[in-house]
Amino acid sequence: MNTAKSFLYEAKDGIGTITLNRPERLNAITFEVYRELADLFAALRNEPEVRVVVITGAGRAFCSGGDVIEIIGKLQGRDAAGLLEFTRLTCELIQNMRSLPKPVIASLNGTTAGAGSCIALAADIRIAADEAKIAFIFVKVGLAGTDMGATYLLPRVVGLAKATELLMTGDFISAKEAEAIGLYNRVVPRDQLETATLELAQKLARGPALGLAKTKEMLNREMHMGFESGLEAEAVTQALCMQHPDFQEAHDAFLAKREAKFK
Repeated sequence: MNTAKSFLYEAKDGIGTITLNRPERLNAITFEVYRELADLFAALRNEPEVRVVVITGAGRAFCSGGDVIEIIGKLQGRDAAGLLEFTRLTCELIQNMRSLPKPVIASLNGTTAGAGSCIALAADIRIAADEAKIAFIFVKVGLAGTDMGATYLLPRVVGLAKATELLMTGDFISAKEAEAIGLYNRVVPRDQLETATLELAQKLARGPALGLAKTKEMLNREMHMGFESGLEAEAVTQALCMQHPDFQEAHDAFLAKREAKFK
């Protein structure tokens, strides 16, 4: 299914693993990486055997952001239309991650910055190595902190005050602080990251695919709803899930005192 040349991809036991693979450049992103990542996340909607997606990096960084030579330098000569074409591509990647009806885990193996931070932010769950510092560095390069969904998603994850600080200063924070403010779900020693990520991915892969998809969908949709509208949408969604065989399977498994085997 995957024909990407700019990163590694493997699908095994219900888990699709993307590995950014430019360790000599701290996995800095190129135009090609953006395009191929956006296309892969779109294609994964139609791959039923992949139930969970993990994105990580090779070497000592998760992703250091846009490549200074391959992207930032080349953007200098683009006109307004060309610049907008690029920024819309970056947002297309985030949109495809958020709209994918499957859990996405960012496994942060090291330094996470700029576009890399936004990719991590767009994931559903973030597990990080204890050395995985993070920064939204856009103001450091003369840009606004509003990039790739950052000003939409970050306040919803860490609160407006902390998001404002992170986006306006562009400063790095440690993995420990990122966990304390809720940006990282979990921090583990570097040598335990792969195991911790795999255990979570396997747990989610064993879960009810429809139930997880609807959970993600409603988390996205209810950001725009009032309380009463949200309650009605949840009622409709849950009634739909109750019609799926997974609901009966969970009941049967409980009575039989065995683990449920969801479709």
